[in-house]
Parts: sequence; C-alpha cells; structure tokens
Amino acid sequence: MKILIIGSGGREHAIIRKLTLDGKRRFDQEGIPMPDLYAAKGNPGMASLAKCVPIADDDVEGLLRFAKEEAMDLTIVGPEVPLSLGIVDAFLDAGLTIFGPNREAAQLESSKAYAKKFMQQAGIPTPSYAEFTDMTEALTYLEAQSLPIVIKADGLAAGKGVTVAYTKEEAIRAVKEAMQDRVFGDAGSRLIIEAFVNGPELSVMAFVDQSGFKMMPAIQDHKQVYDDDLGPNTGGMGTFYPVPIATANVIHQVRTEIFERFVAHLAASGIVFRGVLFAGIIVQAGKPYVIEFNVRFGDPETQVVMELLEADILSIFESVTKDQIAQTSIMWSNQPTVCVIIASKGYPGAYRKGYPIEGLATLSQKAYAIHAGTAFDEQGRIVTAGGRVLGVVSRASTLDQARQQAYQAIDSLSFEGMHMRRDIGTRKSNLNV
Repeated sequence: MKILIIGSGGREHAIIRKLTLDGKRRFDQEGIPMPDLYAAKGNPGMASLAKCVPIADDDVEGLLRFAKEEAMDLTIVGPEVPLSLGIVDAFLDAGLTIFGPNREAAQLESSKAYAKKFMQQAGIPTPSYAEFTDMTEALTYLEAQSLPIVIKADGLAAGKGVTVAYTKEEAIRAVKEAMQDRVFGDAGSRLIIEAFVNGPELSVMAFVDQSGFKMMPAIQDHKQVYDDDLGPNTGGMGTFYPVPIATANVIHQVRTEIFERFVAHLAASGIVFRGVLFAGIIVQAGKPYVIEFNVRFGDPETQVVMELLEADILSIFESVTKDQIAQTSIMWSNQPTVCVIIASKGYPGAYRKGYPIEGLATLSQKAYAIHAGTAFDEQGRIVTAGGRVLGVVSRASTLDQARQQAYQAIDSLSFEGMHMRRDIGTRKSNLNV
C-alpha cells in the first residue's frame, strides 16, 4: 500500500511515526507488508520513515500529478492551506482516495465569519460577534464595546491573526494593522470582533464523516510564548493530557452541544465532511464555548493524541474515507502525556534559521523528538528551519513524571537561541474551575 502524507511539520511527523509503528505491529502479528510512506515535502525527522518528495503543500496540481503517477492508495492532508485550495475535491475528481474535508467544508477554518454563522445556525455555544469589511465601521463599533475584546482576521493567518485587546488602544491598533496595514494580507480584509470569554482553553478533536463522529481525548495547549501565559500568542508551545478542566460534565457538553450539533447541521445543510474537526474551546464557569474550528489535526495537539492512540491509525483513516467512523472502535491510553515545543529565538516574530541541532541521537527511550521546523544543510546536518523547531514527547504513569522525562530530554538538546516554556502542564487556572 502506498500512502502520501502532505505537510512538513510536527503534526505530519507524528502521523508518519504512528503509521510506521502500527505498520510494524501489523507485519509482526499478521504478516501484512509495511505500507510505503511518502511525505511532501517532509522534514529530516520523517526522512528515515518515509520518502520525502520536494512538492510544496500548496502545489495542488503537482501533488495530484505525483499521486496519479505513483498510484497512491491513500493521501492524508496535514495543513489547512491545501484543504482551503480544494485539494480534496481535485483528488476525488481524479478517482483518488484522500483523507480530509472538501473545499466547501474547509471554509469552517479558512473563514471565521463562515464558521461563526455555521455555529449560530447549529446552536453551538460560541461568543457573540460582529463582522466587518469596512475599517471605519469596525472602529465605530469598538467604541461601544466593553473590554477585553477579541479581534480576529477572517482568513488563514498561520495561527497569528487573533488579538485579545485589553485596552481600546490595543483594539484600534489591531483593527488598523489588519485592515489598513494589511499585516495578514487578504486574510484581514474582513474582521470578526468577538466578545471575550474568560477561562482555560481546551482542544478537542474528532474524526468525522457522513456516519457520525468519534471524539479524541481532550488536550490543552499553551499559546503564549513565555511561562505563566505571558507574551504574544503562538501556534502552540506545548500540550498535555489529562486536563483537569475536562471533567465528565464538560466532556458531555462538548459531545452533545458541539459535536452532535455539528454533524446534525452538516446533514441539514448538505455539507459533506470527511476528516478531522478541531474545536478550540474556552471553558467559562463550567460551560464550553467554541472560539474556533479547524478542519485538520491540531499542532501540537496531534503529537500527544498520536501517543495516546492505541488503535490502528490507518484503519481509522480508511473508515473515515468510507463513511464508517460511527461503527469503528477506537481505543486510547489514559497515561499522562506531554509535548514540549522547542522554538527559535524571536518566535513568533522574526527569527534566524540554519543553526545546527545537537543531541538528537542521544535522547533517552523515555522521550522522543518530533521534528517541526528542521532541515538538512549542505553538510547533511540537521538545522533549524522554522519558528517551532522540535516537540519533545513523553508518556508516564503520572503527569509530573512525564514532564520530568520530557524536560530531561530537552536538556540534552541544544541549538543557538533555543527557547521553550518550562511550565507545560502546570497551569494553575486548571485547578480553579
């Protein structure tokens, strides 16, 4: 079997690692040949597990041509950009099997206005909002709003198009940067101004198809770049499981008020969805509110989810493409797991690339590195190539032990300007809900 994984980050490396481990187990237990894995473009962490091909994830025509020429049996889409460009539609039109939502469904991530309307129509709890295409109207609206308030670029902005403004000056600046200065390009031509909901965050993903959904374990990310939730928002600085705020009551609400209403409205609207839905949630006074939808695996949530998944991931992918997820049994570990992100100095702002990474070959068996922003240099060394460089994952019988193992492994790694949070999994707000 030939499988193409599109993407070059930590999410895709975690998926390829899981596909490889499951493939080895199937071969050992059942004699089923290992799948041939391909990654576009991939990264050095994937290079030992898959054949990396130099095709960008937004090159839909190039990816389609490659998949047809190599007769891929399954393609798995990691990032949001190719989904928003309609890669799933193109592959399906060509008779190829692909995991991910089509272009229409991908608007749930590529347009926050589209997603908010969907949530309102479905009865999914989400903060109140208004949308604007005119900067003067947006600034006038701000004058009558209480603080804090949330300013969101409507389109895709690599996880950086959201500002929580605590002063009117911050809010005005956020609006002008998006709509006047165009710091997010076309993504900021339409703005969402949203009521602020205060509480701990929760990430819950689910496999979704026309038969229903299967939720994954609730994960918590740490968005701010510095300890104690200080500094600017990032794509995510670390994740962990289990999450204290994910009580049985909260998870029941997530299931019934978010995912059940989501699939019901899909059916009522005639929207076809096959893939992963990511619900970014804030829990306020015990009630979950959706602040964003993503239509693919989260990053760095996937690193923890793949470690917890005890079922065969390939079987799950195949079930979703056949609209059979509701009938698919999925087993999960309940062992505490953490993923700590190691970033480049300056991230999420400007940063330098090309610094050699030392210590990857000496990691203990109690933790492992997932590559996110890495590359090979001309000398064949693994070097930094992104804002988020590595994710170190560890699982143990207690969360404290998992954290200790991860940070001990990190202490054996080094590159110039290396930065990470030292408080992943210790957020005090989780204990006050």
